[in-house]
Amino acid sequence: MEIAIVKYNAGNIQSVLYALERIGAAAIVTDDFELLRRADKVIFPGVGEASSAMRYLRERKLDQVLKELQQPVLGICLGMQLMCAYSEENSTECLGIFDEKVKSFNQLKLQEAVTDTEINRFKIPQIGWNTISSLKTDLFDSIAENSYCYFVHGYYAALGEDTIATTDYLAPYSSGLHKKNYYGVQFHPEKSATVGEKILRNFIEKI
Repeated sequence: MEIAIVKYNAGNIQSVLYALERIGAAAIVTDDFELLRRADKVIFPGVGEASSAMRYLRERKLDQVLKELQQPVLGICLGMQLMCAYSEENSTECLGIFDEKVKSFNQLKLQEAVTDTEINRFKIPQIGWNTISSLKTDLFDSIAENSYCYFVHGYYAALGEDTIATTDYLAPYSSGLHKKNYYGVQFHPEKSATVGEKILRNFIEKI
């Protein structure tokens, strides 16, 4: 099986590569159009800022390649957010694979008018362990409801028709998305211990 990790200006590519190696899966890191199209599975990771990442993808026409892929694709963290329709982070038009919009935790905090105690509790960005629930699809096969995964993000994808996992931080949001051959997770499976390893293995073996 050929697994390709999309090479672009993202911060967690190597950690995803190492996580795959830990479960015995070899992968290549590439921005070559033909290698991406030929791969059996594609992983689209990302840590960074939405508008600069989208600009990088468009300049290299990787945005079109990503939208045309026919095999299973897994977006991770920023990768999942870029697969959504739009991000409030610098008013960014994204790939539009998922219909959901990416919103700001800071704006949500203002809207919710949280108390001083809650402000201290709900730090932004969300960094650390949180639970995933309402799990759907084989991506989460054998994953228990309310399992803990590791998150680092200041923006979140709203709940919608594509939601396959939910996490609550200030309000419920999509921690997993699925549409056709595209999947996305907001958390970092490569940093989520045995739960994350199982999710990566499910993507490789069951999707």
